[in-house]
Amino acid sequence: MKVLLYFESEKLLAKSGIGRALDHQKRALSAMGIDFTLDPNDQDYDLLHINTYGLKSRSVIRKARKMGKPVIYHAHSTEEDFRNSFIGSNQLAPLVKRYLVSLYKQADHLITPTLYAKSLLESYGLTNPIAPISNGIDLAKYQPSAAKETAFRNYFHLQPDQKVIICVGLFFKRKGLIDFVEIAKSLPEYTFIWFGAVPMYSIPQNIRQIVKHNHPDNVIFPGYISGEIIEGAYGNADLFFFPSYEETEGIVVLEALASRQKVLVRDIPVYQGWLVDRQNCYMGHTNAEFRQLIQAMVNETVPNLTDQGYQIAKAKQISKIGQELQAVYQHVLTPEKANQQYTTIMKTPKL
Repeated sequence: MKVLLYFESEKLLAKSGIGRALDHQKRALSAMGIDFTLDPNDQDYDLLHINTYGLKSRSVIRKARKMGKPVIYHAHSTEEDFRNSFIGSNQLAPLVKRYLVSLYKQADHLITPTLYAKSLLESYGLTNPIAPISNGIDLAKYQPSAAKETAFRNYFHLQPDQKVIICVGLFFKRKGLIDFVEIAKSLPEYTFIWFGAVPMYSIPQNIRQIVKHNHPDNVIFPGYISGEIIEGAYGNADLFFFPSYEETEGIVVLEALASRQKVLVRDIPVYQGWLVDRQNCYMGHTNAEFRQLIQAMVNETVPNLTDQGYQIAKAKQISKIGQELQAVYQHVLTPEKANQQYTTIMKTPKL
């Protein structure tokens, strides 16, 4: 079996969740011994696994179809998570939905990260089989490291007793950036760091102004940082706070769980089926509730759920994701043959 993993504009999207998803796919396939190519000009492959949505992606699908190759579309994006992002995103969202549906319809099979994302695709009227498979997490990368944690604290010149709340995400309203800053204003005793970046010209002016000027001194926007600094932040911060309103999964949440970090998220449908409030994380709805939970979690007046959260990440480690991808590949290539793991994946309950 040889797979063409196609990812248009790889450099442009490398800093996004979709970019990390491709990296995880490559690792997952390597772990399973599945041969793959990233070169769309390589015609010696058995099936196309496509991740992106541009005109080149459409061309690659058309070429695969002409050669009789089956197509698997990895549905990372929905109308819902396009809203409240870039300038004009809300006006364009219905058109984006139509465009996505036109692409997804061309696939023999769809893969999407969560049951929630699957339910959205089904609500669009798509009838393709859809496998909910997590984007996965590299557990080894996020194991505790004193050296990485020291590098993080030194980078930001943090005092030993300084309490730090972190978030990782693009500069989007959808990600809860406005709430993050508002809550930070009311908790000046803590340092709030938002890791991530996006071209400033592409986001609405109010978000641009918040990031550049209109935030309190206890909020830091260091931009996109990779490697030991961000990995040290996941391990050393006092709390990972992710107030996003809409996700198809949230790879950064998995990264925090894998780091055995305390996790506070907004109670939204995407977490149904894997995150449970006060069992493996904490969830809130309003800024007032978030403030109370942040204080309680930092001061450890509520139970520490990091071990339980780690078990969620462990269940989504890359080796397991590789097994699930392989099961879908085998089913698409030889649907007449029984595939127990594929049956198990597809029997997941509906939300």
